[in-house]
Amino acid sequence: MSYSQITKNALARSLKKLMLTVPLNKITIRQLTADCGVARHTFYNHFQDIYELLGWVYQTEIIAGLEPYRNYAGWKQGFLSVLRYTQNNKTMCLNTFHSLGREHLEKFLYGVIYDVTIEVVHELAREMDVSLRCEQEVADFYTLAILEQVIQWLKAGANTDPVEIVDKVGKILDGNLARSLENVQHG
Repeated sequence: MSYSQITKNALARSLKKLMLTVPLNKITIRQLTADCGVARHTFYNHFQDIYELLGWVYQTEIIAGLEPYRNYAGWKQGFLSVLRYTQNNKTMCLNTFHSLGREHLEKFLYGVIYDVTIEVVHELAREMDVSLRCEQEVADFYTLAILEQVIQWLKAGANTDPVEIVDKVGKILDGNLARSLENVQHG
């Protein structure tokens, strides 16, 4: 592992530790670097701000593992892994959600959900005559619907079993993505 990677991981651990007791919008670079034991300029050698570090944490801890689930057969397992990560890191994720960083979390979650959804839509549309723009619109629509389910789950404290959320979304989506693509194909 490179020195840069070691430093990023150390900064990430410190951020996660601080987020257990301090709201994200109250954490300073000074607190973070003091906890981590590095100089302030070291932080800026790797990240522009705390939100970029937080995005890197989510990127490395969630996104990296989703590649196998970017298909129709695996999307539910991928969704479940994101929800389980959220529940296993509940304090940090709820801290992000309830802080000024909420827009960062929503943007991040939208990107995660969309990246999987668009792959599922592409897979389902392979045999159809559907434009890329229509595929993107269908993926956007369902991404926003799923994202809102996640937001409501977070607002309620992320206490519901993630399997229940995935099952609910799965039942509602089952067959509807294909029907939506058929509708835009003929409409």
